[in-house]
Amino acid sequence: MAQYHLIYWPGFPGRGEHVRLVLEEAGVSYTDTAQTSEGVNEVISHISGGVPDDGVNPPILAPPVLRDEENNLVISQTPNIVLYLGEQLGLLPDPKTDPTGKWKVNELVLTALDGLSNEVHDCHHPIAVSLYYEDQKEESLRRSEDWVKNRLPKFLAYFERVLGSKSAGSGRWLYGGRLTVADLVLFQCVDGVKFMFPKATKKAEREGKYGKVFALYNAVKERPNIKKYLESERRQNYSNGLYRYYKELDFEG
Repeated sequence: MAQYHLIYWPGFPGRGEHVRLVLEEAGVSYTDTAQTSEGVNEVISHISGGVPDDGVNPPILAPPVLRDEENNLVISQTPNIVLYLGEQLGLLPDPKTDPTGKWKVNELVLTALDGLSNEVHDCHHPIAVSLYYEDQKEESLRRSEDWVKNRLPKFLAYFERVLGSKSAGSGRWLYGGRLTVADLVLFQCVDGVKFMFPKATKKAEREGKYGKVFALYNAVKERPNIKKYLESERRQNYSNGLYRYYKELDFEG
C-alpha cells in the first residue's frame, strides 16, 4: 500500500495538481482518486460527511485531501498539503541550516496560489461559484480584461523580482539556490494561466521582462520526473475546471 493517497475530483487537474507535482518530483508512489473508477464517490463521501469520524482528524470541507497512511493523518487545503509534503519529502530548505526557510518558501507558495490560481478562477466565476459561467459572462469579460491588464503583470513582475533577489541564491530557483515546492507550485500556476490566457502569456514572454519566470517554468518542465509525468496519461488535460479557456476571455492585455 502506498503511504500517500490523494483525494481529488477526476477529469481535470485542478488544485490537486500542485500536490501531484510534489509527489511526482519526489519520485514516491501514491494513489489518486482521479485514476480510479470509484474516485468521485470517495471525494463526495469526504465532503458530505459520509466518512466516519475517526476521533483524530477534523472533518473535511473540500478537496484536495491527502491521507498519509503511515501517520494516520488526513489533511486538506492545497498549501497545507504542499507544505506538509515538502517537509516530508525534502523539498523545503534544510531546517538545520535554514530553520526559518520553510516559512519563506510557504510565503511564495501562498502568493502564487493567491494571484495566479484563486484570482484566475474568479475570472470565469466573478459573481458566484454556484452560478454557471454563462450566467455571469458580462462580469467575466470585465474581470478577465482587468486581470490580464493589471494583475498578471503584477504577479509576473513580483516573481521576476524574487528570482533576481539575493534570497533566491544562485541558479534558477525561487529560494536558496535549490528547487522547492514553491517552484513546482509556480510552474503549475503559470502553466494554467498559459492555457487560460494564451495571448496574454505569449505577449509576456515576447516582451522579455519576465525572462527568469519563464526560464523557471521551462526548467521545471524538463526535470526528469516531471517530464515523464507530463508525458504520461496521469497528467489530466485542462477542461472545465480551475483553468478554463474561453475564446471571448482570451485578451492580450
